[in-house]
Amino acid sequence: MIGIIGAMDIEVNGIIEKMTDKTVQTISGTVFTKGKINNKECVTAKCGIGKVNAAVSTQTMILKYRPEFIINSGIAGSTSPNTHTGNIVIAENVVQHDMDTTAVGDESATLFLPEENIIYIPCDDGLITELKAACEKTGEKNFVVGTVATGDQFISGNEKRLSLNCKFNALACEMEGGSIGHVCYINKIPFAVLRSISDSMSDDDDAVEYSVFSKSAAEKSIKIILQFIKDMK
Repeated sequence: MIGIIGAMDIEVNGIIEKMTDKTVQTISGTVFTKGKINNKECVTAKCGIGKVNAAVSTQTMILKYRPEFIINSGIAGSTSPNTHTGNIVIAENVVQHDMDTTAVGDESATLFLPEENIIYIPCDDGLITELKAACEKTGEKNFVVGTVATGDQFISGNEKRLSLNCKFNALACEMEGGSIGHVCYINKIPFAVLRSISDSMSDDDDAVEYSVFSKSAAEKSIKIILQFIKDMK
């Protein structure tokens, strides 16, 4: 079973449309759609925006559907001058940039997990390799692998974006991947994050750029995910 989580309709509807033998179930407000794509069993969740929504949906998916692995797919903002609108970022690891207990002497973004304290949660190497291959097969040349930063805020302005790049070496920022990774990590479920850039580091208004490019960016990430599913053995 392949698990796929996106926050919004534009991030999951294109995947659901390709499913056959669909069944739909709503649990804790999250809509889960189970079906087949290229004869491979999949389940998608539209988790809603933000870390808590994403975490609840991820844990529910793991307990209810028991996926072999989970992919978080969707759109993101750039935090690098070299990552532009329409580019693809595949996470090497994820960090929750808004986790802050530095006042009591901890490093910024430290997470307190049951077995360890950690800042960067690693993505699965095999899934990263498969996502890179899917990018290449779709003809997508503008993809990079690196850190994706997650927090409960829409990051706007080049200063804030650059601060995430400088502090965490982040290439993109969004609001769900870090918490999805957090839940997968403590459950020992392999995960990966693939994001298409909807708003970049530019002099344009970030909210306007997002509204213009979010749909096309989401369509690009869906195309790659569908290729990834097709190629899975």
